[in-house]
Amino acid sequence: MRTAVLRVNIDPAGGLTAESLTRGMAELADALAEVGGQLLDKDLGAMPPSRREVQVLLDSADAAADTQRITALCARVFGTDAAPGVITYVSRGTDDDAHGVLAGFGLAGEIIRVPGTEGYDVLRVRLREADLERVPESRIHTALEASTNCEVVIHTV
Repeated sequence: MRTAVLRVNIDPAGGLTAESLTRGMAELADALAEVGGQLLDKDLGAMPPSRREVQVLLDSADAAADTQRITALCARVFGTDAAPGVITYVSRGTDDDAHGVLAGFGLAGEIIRVPGTEGYDVLRVRLREADLERVPESRIHTALEASTNCEVVIHTV
């Protein structure tokens, strides 16, 4: 399972006071801890009112659904019309990260990790040739290298 960074604008209207932000952040941190999430520390009071966005780390199999759930939690905690933001992922260079990248493209493949001769692991990725007609190999290759910090070799079957 990948660790998602879920972003939520907790105050799109910019109406929360510094006290409301402080109280809400503490309550949100407690609520997230109960569901395995972690609130990244941020001084929202120092942000422009239109950019009061929290960032939540959460191991997620369905980041879109989890974002909706976290957005609803933020709306309840802060009493605002919270709005979902951009979803990104923490990359630790694991095979799960590589599978997550493939899933992001709507692909599934076999990943074999082997030690490289220059100190870097090499990921051998087997994908269906038909999948590469839909998604350019260069995009897959770049995303896999970035998320795993490995040399990537793509083979088609």
